[in-house]
Amino acid sequence: MTLKWLSVAILLVGVMALGLAGVAQQAPTEASAGFDTPTLAQNPGSQSTSNGIAQPPGDTYALDQTRFEQDHDATTGLGPVFNARACADCHQNPVSGGSSQFTEVRAGHKDANGNFVAATVPINDGANIIANRSIINDRALIPQAQEHIPDAENIRALRAALNTLGDGFVEAIDDRTLQSIAQHQIEVSEGRIHGEAVEVPILESPGQSRIGRFGWKDQHSSLLSFIGDAYLNEMGVTNRLRPKDVTTVGKITSDPEDTPDNLGLADIDHFAQFIRGTKVPPRDAVLSASAAAQEGRNLFERIGCANCHVSTIVTAPAGTVINGGAFTVPEALGNKIIHPYSDFLLHDIETGDGIVQNPPQDTANKLRTVPLWGLRMHPRHMHDLASLTLESAIERHGGEAEHVRNRFRELSTQDKQALFTFLNSL
Repeated sequence: MTLKWLSVAILLVGVMALGLAGVAQQAPTEASAGFDTPTLAQNPGSQSTSNGIAQPPGDTYALDQTRFEQDHDATTGLGPVFNARACADCHQNPVSGGSSQFTEVRAGHKDANGNFVAATVPINDGANIIANRSIINDRALIPQAQEHIPDAENIRALRAALNTLGDGFVEAIDDRTLQSIAQHQIEVSEGRIHGEAVEVPILESPGQSRIGRFGWKDQHSSLLSFIGDAYLNEMGVTNRLRPKDVTTVGKITSDPEDTPDNLGLADIDHFAQFIRGTKVPPRDAVLSASAAAQEGRNLFERIGCANCHVSTIVTAPAGTVINGGAFTVPEALGNKIIHPYSDFLLHDIETGDGIVQNPPQDTANKLRTVPLWGLRMHPRHMHDLASLTLESAIERHGGEAEHVRNRFRELSTQDKQALFTFLNSL
């Protein structure tokens, strides 16, 4: 099978697999695309349009975005340790929900058996500790709560804030579609590429699990889980899914800090509704239609980039129950064709950071394939934002992707430029 047809085969496998589920299915349609959630200082959300997702009774998409952009302070649950004051601080380029230049710090060490152990961080001049937590927050409400990486925690890494636009469609991808992609990779690459799908707990459905797809380590499979975890770890706001702060040093509020409003919706519910309602990042229509970009797309497939950066996936049909029964795929997200340029699987391309967030331990040096939709809005690249050019990012690909990188090196200068033109159209 040629690489050109790999994405088509994966799409069809996903469609056929979902058809076997017994859910009535019609021909899939393209997901709506657009940078249509502008960040406004006044009247947040007033100029935004969603993908058509239905709103909970009394809710509006503008209200969801307002909550997403709302700044917190100590009186509303911020901290005691945190990285940002609002979701939009880290997810804003070029509109609310996008990516950003922000990175977070991760740390830990290996035990006597070579297994990763999350960091233990002393604070308050050693009088208190924050234990078993790989994230090291950059900010604190008071000096006594400020975290620093101890010398003993010698595994250290930076992680970029991720784009969340279109993630409602990603959540709606059936597990079997991701499994089919992983199997196809093995077959067409003669075993050199083998994405790992990891089962992770669903916080809102205790005892249930699903294939992870959110975060650099695929540590979450549902948007609500991802959001609840981030609300605590990035902003220090406790919620029904993460109900306890990591320290009480400097804390002045009671847990959980995120409580339902007059609509019965907590902040994490509004955040989830906002992200599920975002459209997928659009392509540059003019650039993508150019001869250079089209030639670049052919090269992208021919040298093997499309093995992991899968161009086309179809979401599960509307009405499919996911997340351990906690969510049903709505019409706006179901049976949609998306072009994420990712397989949402974990791979070892020799850029791994050594951090384990969910078992197994073999994920330490694996990272999720970054989706390339919206790539033209990324001035820095890779999980640590250490690559300042597309060529640098490609050159860092080793391990499972070594043979693909070597094919890139064999391209002429003109072909490389065509490939970059294609990537800059995404």
